[in-house]
Amino acid sequence: MNKGRLEAFSDGVIAIIITIMVLEIKVPEGESLMTLKPLIPKFISYVLSFIYVGIYWNNHHHLMHAVKKVNGQMLWANLNFLFWLSLFPVAAGWMGENHFALWPVIVYGLVLFLAAISYTLLVIVIKKTEGERSLVVQAIGNDYKGKISLLFYIAGVGLSFINPWFGVALYFSVACVWFIPDKRIEKAMREDGLPDEDLS
Repeated sequence: MNKGRLEAFSDGVIAIIITIMVLEIKVPEGESLMTLKPLIPKFISYVLSFIYVGIYWNNHHHLMHAVKKVNGQMLWANLNFLFWLSLFPVAAGWMGENHFALWPVIVYGLVLFLAAISYTLLVIVIKKTEGERSLVVQAIGNDYKGKISLLFYIAGVGLSFINPWFGVALYFSVACVWFIPDKRIEKAMREDGLPDEDLS
């Protein structure tokens, strides 16, 4: 099965998710700078979510580049990942609209956690499909970075009960850790002697 359709579909969904998120920020009425003040929480929520979606798009692109074959299980795992990603606009909009109140921050953290779990499941399915000696297995290994991120999401949700800004701070910290593109697959391709010019 050609992986091109999976990549194209995923790119399209991710582009729509970003579009929906920015549409949540309504144009303010009035020409004074003060009319922008109520939009600040929404804008912060949008920036954080945009970074997360960008990180996932970047890593998904690199991951799919290393895939050689696609099967039905992988398609469903990818759809599961896109489903949780598609909830970002709702969770981000609710959090921004309510100025980072307790339950919106917790729900946002849970969406981040479930999106990360679904991406991890996608990687597991790809590893199983590609085989133990595949490029994906070599590049990702035990994925300690991903596992630590899951712990941070859980901690963020828990600490939000004390103060929602603790949770937001942890969500931002995970985004910062992943902000620099993951080079593991590129490195593995170079070590394997495979061309990686299309990865940039």
